[in-house]
Amino acid sequence: MPTKIYDVLIVGSGHSGGMAANILTKEGIECLMLNAGPEPEFEHNRVTKATYELPFHGFGQPGRLPHVYQANEFNANQWVDEKEAPYTHDPANPYNWVRVRLVGGRSLFWARQSFRLSDYEFKAGDLEGTGQNWPISLADLDPYYSRVEGIFRVMGRKEGWPEFPDGNFVEMQTGPDSQTIAKMAEVGKQKHGMKFSKMRTSLGQNGLASSVNLLLPDAMATGKLQMVSNAIVREITTDKNTGLANGAYIVDRHSRREMHVKARAVVVAAGCLESTRLLLNSGLCNSSGVLGHYLHDQIYGVQVVASVPEARDGKRPEGLMGGSAFVPRFRNLTKDDKRNFIKGYCVLLNSGGGASPNFFADYGDGLQKKLDHYAGSCVSGSIFGERPARFENHVSINKNVADAWGIPALHIEVKDGPNELNMAKDAADTIEDIFHTAGWDLVSKTDRFYPPGYSIHEVGTCRMGDNPKTSVLNKWNQSHDVKNLFVVDGAAFVTCGWQNPTMTISALSMRASEYLAGEMKKGNIG
Repeated sequence: MPTKIYDVLIVGSGHSGGMAANILTKEGIECLMLNAGPEPEFEHNRVTKATYELPFHGFGQPGRLPHVYQANEFNANQWVDEKEAPYTHDPANPYNWVRVRLVGGRSLFWARQSFRLSDYEFKAGDLEGTGQNWPISLADLDPYYSRVEGIFRVMGRKEGWPEFPDGNFVEMQTGPDSQTIAKMAEVGKQKHGMKFSKMRTSLGQNGLASSVNLLLPDAMATGKLQMVSNAIVREITTDKNTGLANGAYIVDRHSRREMHVKARAVVVAAGCLESTRLLLNSGLCNSSGVLGHYLHDQIYGVQVVASVPEARDGKRPEGLMGGSAFVPRFRNLTKDDKRNFIKGYCVLLNSGGGASPNFFADYGDGLQKKLDHYAGSCVSGSIFGERPARFENHVSINKNVADAWGIPALHIEVKDGPNELNMAKDAADTIEDIFHTAGWDLVSKTDRFYPPGYSIHEVGTCRMGDNPKTSVLNKWNQSHDVKNLFVVDGAAFVTCGWQNPTMTISALSMRASEYLAGEMKKGNIG
């Protein structure tokens, strides 16, 4: 019996794969979606247990998730087991690769911070003199951003600032700021040229803003989508005569049985590093030598905490504390802003919290007295900072290490440099200066940050560009080398910005999928 040939094979089911399925099926295109893990079964997989009932009393099985700082024994089943699916790196330069293998992928667990990139990111090369521009601008992506924001129901406040582009928002209802937030805004504007806004967040539907509830149901309703769970893609195959993609070899997660599926086009949406690993293991899309290079993400971990004297010991007056503010990038917005780092960071400010126990070299009653003293009196500031994309920060295949299904593992070589260190110091010093000027007492300050990968916003290893010699994809997320292969996740990014990448990934996938559908209808693909 001949094997069925699908119109499009989609690898991955997160925001990017879900969007591809949503768009393509509505255009009448028959899709097969492969996902490496099972469908989430919350009733079966999520139960309430006391710490003493867990084998490792909440700390987790040693060696299973050494790089997932977000993991503990209570949520360990949502992350990829690193013993089963290992990767390697230089011990001196750790990389935190955080993976989820469930239908819906990481879209099930993201923090919902929902931003557009601006032309300060899309055209960063012009501003910085590095030449690292995207082949598209905000204007090209604007209509797709608006549609994505509508699907995800993004709530935000419009400001009219080019560095913080407005969108198709659900109107935000906020009361007056507390006195401490107002004071931060006053000092930040006067001394550092900051602009103060509020967080922009995807409301989603019914408590979830994932592909599982916002994108895939509509695709399934068309009757044009077949989803296969527990199907690990080992290699994308090509036609020997044309060089075009014609399907993939897959391995059943449980039985280890290998099969081949066929399609007229392939959309890779497995997440930046898994997509890159798949292409490297397939020997595709690398005539430029760029595939796997320019891996970058964002700086997390810088934090400053201060205490407002008149709010200590539970004596804070009404209206003094509480609330939050969001400061978009304010550094390096002009060529005249000369600093010892390029790019920038946003600042998240909060009021009304307490001091963490790890701020004090104390324990017992002494520690408790300090915590009670500072409770409700603290203000804090933290950042998301943009790491530059560097060619030398790259991934490759480690042929000496394989996963549980015999697929060669990824080796990651990424190292931070002076730019990241200088940016982090600037951020910590700036936040401290705001708190000091306001008359508040410093409780804790760190300009140290987590290793690369911690943000779970890894991007850049299949970058797009107009020149096939310096990029992997064109402006439509289409491979320069294999015309019927598209990569629609964060791997396509040229710069990451300080922004959560989800809205941009979703908008790019929507745009690329509509282009693919149009090309298939014209007969140019498939």
